[in-house]
Amino acid sequence: MKTKLERMERNEVALEIEVESDRLEQAMQKAYRKVVTKVSIPGFRKGKVPRQVLEAYLGKEVLFEDALEEVIPQAYEEAVKETQIEPVSQPKIDVVQIEDGKPLIFKANVIVKPEVKLGTITGLKVEVPKREVREEDVEQRLEIMRNRYSKLVPAEEGVPAENGDILNIDFKGFVDGEPFPGGMGEDYSLELGSNTFIPGFEDQLIGAVVGEEKEVTVTFPEDYHAEDLKGKDARFEVKVNQIQKRELTPLNDEFARDVSEFDTLEELKADIRKKLEEEAAAQTDGMIRQRLVAKAVEQAETDIPEEMIENQTDVLLQRFEERLYYQGMRMEEYLQMAGVTLEQVRLDMRPQAEQSVRENLVLETIAKQMDLKVSDEDFEKQIERVAQEFGMEAEAVGPSLEGSRQRIEYGILLDKAVDYLKEHAEIVLVEEQPDLSEEKSSEGQ
Repeated sequence: MKTKLERMERNEVALEIEVESDRLEQAMQKAYRKVVTKVSIPGFRKGKVPRQVLEAYLGKEVLFEDALEEVIPQAYEEAVKETQIEPVSQPKIDVVQIEDGKPLIFKANVIVKPEVKLGTITGLKVEVPKREVREEDVEQRLEIMRNRYSKLVPAEEGVPAENGDILNIDFKGFVDGEPFPGGMGEDYSLELGSNTFIPGFEDQLIGAVVGEEKEVTVTFPEDYHAEDLKGKDARFEVKVNQIQKRELTPLNDEFARDVSEFDTLEELKADIRKKLEEEAAAQTDGMIRQRLVAKAVEQAETDIPEEMIENQTDVLLQRFEERLYYQGMRMEEYLQMAGVTLEQVRLDMRPQAEQSVRENLVLETIAKQMDLKVSDEDFEKQIERVAQEFGMEAEAVGPSLEGSRQRIEYGILLDKAVDYLKEHAEIVLVEEQPDLSEEKSSEGQ
């Protein structure tokens, strides 16, 4: 087999592929054996028609068609490996020559991964906030644990509702004096302060008592998912059926023993601090890696084919559809609820898809230039990490992921490229600036 490669414009290449005549003949003979069992020709038993008679009766084209379906895909794949191109689209095939006793010649035009011209990838400087775990962070995590293990008790008669209370309510909503879909509920459980409802709804129930009927007025946000309710004023008739308050367990050694494997509250606090410090370190590392990749991408030059962006958009859309499925919702239901079309969802995903393609191309190029490789040991370590996340043994997880090995190794390779950037970067940890937004807000009131 002979292959000629010609580079066209905008990441397109043309392959001219010549396949030996005897290889074409073998495919023709195979096509004959397939077709002869399906046709009936007067004077011959089914399946016993000589090839010359079959070709004269039906025309050679019927065998050519089947032969090409076998030869062209195989020859194209061989040509891709030989020329070491990386296609990102399906090829456009044009048969140039197909005759008895002569080589098969066809052309395949295909879009390939673009070349990337890297900028500076060593000595990149990034600044990230220095994250320190404070005592109040530990106390906050303890409070979350207290709430998680708290008991819900009915509020005494006449005691008003506060943030954090669980209310059982009936409600009816009206827009322009008319009920609207989804605006009615009975025996609905609502935690005040959870921001589950429209902004302002929960705040107006603070101070309510059991049996009270309240009128709540709100305005739907401009970005609300239902198109016909965006920016609309609404009135709700709300009845408070029940108020439950959280009864918190005292923070002491007994609490520590009840909620953890530790005997004392101090041991539990130390463990919480350790985990918070690990989380802070992971967040800092993630921020460093993200900013280094952004800098490397910013300095690189490449022309991304439209096909790659479309392919990545398909991937993002599939992942989104899978998340919806695990939440018990189909894509059609989501589109109806959100008041959007599938085309709008794809359009919203496009910037993320393009950025993802750009980052991957830059990291691939770094890996190639630095001759980074993924070893069997790297793959095994990744399997162990996945197993640990799911609380399973690596031996049980490994076989199920073997089919995804290429995808997993690709992810490891990109991580190695980011590791390279980090190892050769200048990282500056800066003190976190205090958030003055609340102070400014209170000063303006």
